[in-house]
Amino acid sequence: MALVNQRVDVPVTIDKSLCIDECTLCVDMCPLDSLAIDPETSKAYMHVDECWYCGPCAARCPTGAVTVNMPVLIR
Repeated sequence: MALVNQRVDVPVTIDKSLCIDECTLCVDMCPLDSLAIDPETSKAYMHVDECWYCGPCAARCPTGAVTVNMPVLIR
């Protein structure tokens, strides 16, 4: 298993190698506005640690870069 250079303790993680520059599909789908585009990298990231685990961000991502890290109690 490869090591991932990103936080995994947040509800939503973005694989930056799969994320399309300046694509805002996941950001637009988040009802809490928890996702944003980093102005330096042009990639999506979770800028607040709040999430309803609803999943439209991951479902809308065309490359599968978005992962919703659902807690065991919700699964």
